[in-house]
Amino acid sequence: MNIPVSSELLDGCVLALLADKDYYGYTITQQIQQTITISESTLYPVLRRLKKDGALETYDEPFKGRNRRYYRITPAGTTRLGEIRNDWEDYKHNIDWLMKKEGQA
Repeated sequence: MNIPVSSELLDGCVLALLADKDYYGYTITQQIQQTITISESTLYPVLRRLKKDGALETYDEPFKGRNRRYYRITPAGTTRLGEIRNDWEDYKHNIDWLMKKEGQA
């Protein structure tokens, strides 16, 4: 099943991934794609927006003669992740309630 993912949930997925470790863009895409259906072209604007909003910062590391741009969560990003996690728990609880309610009338 392919349920659309809101931008807030996508932000939360990216921030949660980066909460444990810094990653470069391609690896972020690969990790997220293991869980939800998303294209690379969708993810890079999310990374740019999160950086612009101060939730992420970047740095470059050399790799085989080229630079890889790594993303790191900021303290503001950690705060935002906490807010998204709380919103997600409320949302998930309400949807679970609705799904279990169906057919019990």
